[in-house]
Amino acid sequence: MASRTRKNHLEALSPLERARDAYRRHAWAAAHSAFTRADRRAALGASDLEALANSAYMVGRDDVYLKALERAHQAHLEARDALRSARCAFWIGLRQAFRGEMAQASGWFGRAERLIGGERACAERGYLLLPAAEQHLSSGNEEGAYSVAAEAAAIAERCGEPDLSAIARHLQGRARLQQGRVQEGLALLDEVMVAVAANELSPLTTGLMYCSVVQGCQMVHALERAREWTAALSRWCDEQPEMLAFTGACRLHRAELLELSGAWSEAIEEARRAYERAAELNASTAAAALYQEGEVRRLKGEPALAEQAYRSASLKGFDPQPGLSLLLLAQGQTEAAASAARRVLATTTDRFQRARILPACTEILLAAGDLEAARKACFELGEIAKTIDTDVLHAMAAHAQGAVALAGGGAESALLSLRRAAQLWQRVGAPYATARARVLLGMACRDLGDCAGAELEFDAAKAEFQRLGAAPDLTRVEALSTRRPRQRAHGLTERELEVLRLIATGKTNKAIAETLCLSEKTVERHVSNVFSKLGVPSRAAATAYAYEHRLI
Repeated sequence: MASRTRKNHLEALSPLERARDAYRRHAWAAAHSAFTRADRRAALGASDLEALANSAYMVGRDDVYLKALERAHQAHLEARDALRSARCAFWIGLRQAFRGEMAQASGWFGRAERLIGGERACAERGYLLLPAAEQHLSSGNEEGAYSVAAEAAAIAERCGEPDLSAIARHLQGRARLQQGRVQEGLALLDEVMVAVAANELSPLTTGLMYCSVVQGCQMVHALERAREWTAALSRWCDEQPEMLAFTGACRLHRAELLELSGAWSEAIEEARRAYERAAELNASTAAAALYQEGEVRRLKGEPALAEQAYRSASLKGFDPQPGLSLLLLAQGQTEAAASAARRVLATTTDRFQRARILPACTEILLAAGDLEAARKACFELGEIAKTIDTDVLHAMAAHAQGAVALAGGGAESALLSLRRAAQLWQRVGAPYATARARVLLGMACRDLGDCAGAELEFDAAKAEFQRLGAAPDLTRVEALSTRRPRQRAHGLTERELEVLRLIATGKTNKAIAETLCLSEKTVERHVSNVFSKLGVPSRAAATAYAYEHRLI
């Protein structure tokens, strides 16, 4: 009955009234279609052209969005409404900036400035401060960005302009995050999201704030906030099934969080959907979605599919690091992985990006036998974690510190760092990272002669890797695990013992290198050391020694 009444109501409306009704209901495709039809009958007025532009944006029609806004800008000019015309010019310039068309963006911002003239207290003046704040952020002048955004926020308060207020305060929050004043920055972003959750903002600004705030949370690894706001963004997108804008970014954020929480099949599905939604609308989001799929494929032990995804991301301008280097490492190409890691470290200057790559670079450098470089990377990660102070970064730093200490023979020190890492990873809900920390814990226990403790750690890690489908890690931990007591009289290091046990299974040097993520050259050196320390001439003799002395 209600649907029939609704149908009768719509049939009684004019085409323009139907368009406005669809727009109010956020039925974006219907609104776009209805406004377009109404515009063919009679040219739309300025306000309806703005509504046509916004509905076009929401369904991914960037060309229609810009053309409709240009027409609205001109219509306001003809009506001698300079401020509304300037506001349209601002949004056109902002979209051009998002597209990377900076010359055109500058031209539109300049036109808006000219239209405002000497008017200092209007909301449009505040909007035009936002590009300047963004420019300060991009150039590393965070205090300048904060100050300009604060001025825009003050104008928003005086003018009662919620969209301007939200964008300005969000820029203040991003500035504080980049300064390392994380709690202050997150508090500002939370304030913005209160306005978003209360539906106080326009749909376009709501989408922009959702995506930017989640990005900010992920930048500083504020995982719980990222999960909370991504869930809210997902609900907002689901409530508007006709919307295409923002859904690609939403699905990408979901894919990243699903990977971390161990839901890998769902993560791949979300990454694919993110790519499909963003392919025509946002090239950077589409490329990031391809990289994200590659990450999960690598963890699952699907090297061909992972490499394909990384290469596709690269073709779209996305640097597939550190994932590609970790894939090379898993394939036994240790020197190539180490060269790539050194290149990335040498060319990445942003500390938030460095925080993202340092754990992988530490792992790769350790596998390549470059303990000094690994220590340096580990130290830097620890310093960043102290500054940013979130659980995920502390977990990453403790994990790296444990791995470096273990490689350097400091099992007791490693044990302390790795227990903290495992606890933190478990607290943030990252089962794969927790299991990897427990593998290293098992190795540290074994170095200290605690074979029973080592087996407990290895068994826990194996169970988790099996549940996740982490085939490469499962193979490696099975090679490490043994229930027989170790003998220390032979003088072998922990790594040499691993090599000896793999020799005893009949593996070649190449196969050992792939299992342990080492170069063949490094394995050859370990094999030579094993033969020398045990006083044996061949692999067969080494195998016999290992069985005789219960080393396997």
